[in-house]
Amino acid sequence: MSQSRQATSDIDAIMRQAPVIPVIVIDELDKAVPLARALVRGGLEVLEITLRTTVAMKAIKAILDEVEGAIVGAGTVLTGAQLEAVGNLGCAFAVSPGATESLLDAARDMPCPLLPGASSASEVMRLLERGYVRQK
Repeated sequence: MSQSRQATSDIDAIMRQAPVIPVIVIDELDKAVPLARALVRGGLEVLEITLRTTVAMKAIKAILDEVEGAIVGAGTVLTGAQLEAVGNLGCAFAVSPGATESLLDAARDMPCPLLPGASSASEVMRLLERGYVRQK
């Protein structure tokens, strides 16, 4: 199965809007909303919140709920379950450091598009075969 044209179009629209996307690691939940507000006010509306901390999901939810104009994506998405969770929160996109078959299979049915990572020519080629023309 391959990535849908709609998912590619969604990723393209985000990348056109924000050629530079801050990648944010939130360690303290109470800092998430003020940081996101400052970035949005400064013209950086598209934010990637990594799932590297225990408060990341709560931070994403808080930003989505409280920061007008923020377009929030999740980074360091490793599993299909994480992809489903961030999609259910309302993330506009998800980014993974790599691309397992199970993650790609899960992405096929998710509402938020996945931008998968690749670090070798073979990985790039495999992702292209699956329809992922946009890769990290």
